[in-house]
Amino acid sequence: MNPEWRNRYEKAVEVAQHASRVAMRYYDRDLVVEWKQDASPVTIADRETETYLRTRLHEAFPSDGFLGEEYGDAPGSSGFRWVIDPIDGTRNFVRGTPFWGTLVGLEYKGEQLAGLAEMPVIGLTYRALRGDGAYRNDRRLYVSSLTKLSDAILFHTSLTYLTDRRRDAFLDLVRRVETVRGYGDFYGYMLVAQGSGEVMVEHGVHAWDVAPLKPIIEEAGGRVTNWDGNFDVHRPDVIASNGSLHEEARQSLNGYET
Repeated sequence: MNPEWRNRYEKAVEVAQHASRVAMRYYDRDLVVEWKQDASPVTIADRETETYLRTRLHEAFPSDGFLGEEYGDAPGSSGFRWVIDPIDGTRNFVRGTPFWGTLVGLEYKGEQLAGLAEMPVIGLTYRALRGDGAYRNDRRLYVSSLTKLSDAILFHTSLTYLTDRRRDAFLDLVRRVETVRGYGDFYGYMLVAQGSGEVMVEHGVHAWDVAPLKPIIEEAGGRVTNWDGNFDVHRPDVIASNGSLHEEARQSLNGYET
């Protein structure tokens, strides 16, 4: 195992756990919610948590770059980049719903090497490093072995993010699966990684929503692509699956505008 990967991964797990406690100071309390230009909410908890993550990781690895939801892009010189979503699921956070998390991803020259999702309300840490497997706390994760789409559980964030032909594409897939659950945001991906469902579909995501999650899905044996089968972390359309159902599920979305 590359020691530069391992050192950063272990530090990220430690720092993210502390950062999630920063966010917890504001959870289930009265908060002032601001609205960004893209109509997404932001609070002091988002900003303080990202500041903590950037500060601690920069102290440990001063030549690394950063990309975060609240404070944007800061290039580095090492080839490594941290991709941060301090509170993924801010809508859940401000309404007292426990399905939110602190996400941290590690890239090297554009390749997603490691990721973690810290869920402090329910005490779960999802994490993965390339070649080392995916874990929920200390339990090894594996995607499900289902091979029939008609038996599958499909996760999504919200139909309100899917409009016109995108909604038609999603509903075409809905008709093919057994059932649908809308847990939302990163948590649907983690449910796929732990074998609790087979497919997660989103549209309207950003790099910080996806980069931390891709290694976890893939190290659990699954697959993550855009709707057309390629992958670009900056594209808004994503499908994650247990792998064996990926192409069949993706083809329900293929041909629609993304």
